[in-house]
Amino acid sequence: MPTKFSGVIEEYLEAIYRLQERSGVARTGDLVKMLNVAPGTITNTIERLEKELLVIHKPYKGVQLTEKGRKIALDVIRRHRLLERLLTDLLEVEWDKAHDVACQLEHWIPKDVTKKIEHVLKNPKTCPHGNPIPTEEGEIFEEKSYPLTEFGIGEEGVIVKITDEKAKFLQYLNRLGIKPGKYIKIIEKAPMNDPITVKIDGEVCALSHAMASSIMARKTKTKDNDM
Repeated sequence: MPTKFSGVIEEYLEAIYRLQERSGVARTGDLVKMLNVAPGTITNTIERLEKELLVIHKPYKGVQLTEKGRKIALDVIRRHRLLERLLTDLLEVEWDKAHDVACQLEHWIPKDVTKKIEHVLKNPKTCPHGNPIPTEEGEIFEEKSYPLTEFGIGEEGVIVKITDEKAKFLQYLNRLGIKPGKYIKIIEKAPMNDPITVKIDGEVCALSHAMASSIMARKTKTKDNDM
């Protein structure tokens, strides 16, 4: 029988995976912010994760998942993103609320129920925010995309995913019409890339560097092309 880990352990592994995907490593300071817990709690839990052979912790460099830890994290993320789809597609929960609700439910959904949810939803490939849903075998297929901060003035693209799923941020993007599948064009970039002015659905709006870095898009037209 595979070991069943607590919701807290799963939450940590999921957070480490997300940070590792973003910057290659999960630093304790970033985990404190993401999980909203005291530094001492982070340290104690990481020590426990090391004993379970779920992570490798290098002082002053951060934490990385082992293959065992990565498989568990992907399983949690699979449940989470399928739940988000269930909430938005069938229960009509707003996309800015789905993430927090899924966080509460993801640790209680058994594998067979997860599979049934996937079947009912007809095997969706991404969550409502565009992030890929891992397969039952633990594989994950990412569409190549870049943060808007890496787009030049005049470049265009199709939004692929939103990596920051905080409710207030998603509410703001919703008001601007910024969602996966939408075309977006970079109009102007202020010094130090803050703010970045974009055009979407014929409307022009400004995004901070932090916001733009969480919006990933597939490039469709470069600044060297005819506009």
